[in-house]
Amino acid sequence: MIDVDAIERVLADRVVDLAQQLQARVKDNLSGAILNQRSGRLAASLVSGTNEDGTDVEGFVSSEGVPYAAIQEYGGKTAAHDIIAVKAKALAFAGGGGTVFAKSVHHPGSLIPAHGYLAHALADMQDAITADLKQSVLDALTQT
Repeated sequence: MIDVDAIERVLADRVVDLAQQLQARVKDNLSGAILNQRSGRLAASLVSGTNEDGTDVEGFVSSEGVPYAAIQEYGGKTAAHDIIAVKAKALAFAGGGGTVFAKSVHHPGSLIPAHGYLAHALADMQDAITADLKQSVLDALTQT
């Protein structure tokens, strides 16, 4: 007789491990493979985990608390806006042959291309994830 509960437990455990592996791959993508890391804030915002509802187990990797995560993944356009010095007396940037200081500047907006740091990681691991889950089911079946 097939122990369905044992298979579900094995798969749930594997999904946790695979989500953590996927998170590590995404972090690699943020360390130069897809995007060049600047502050490390986006990489630090990554979380992985699972959702279970009794019949399905879902693994996930997502970003929490970083408002620019989605535009880096999917691309988009930012609106024109003013940048105002808040934490210092002035903004400093290179321009006009030297360093320029200003209380505020008008940014015309940016067109951000899609980088797909999450999608690329999942595509890179898709075959390995599928094979791993199939093997986990086969192993569970031979143990029951």
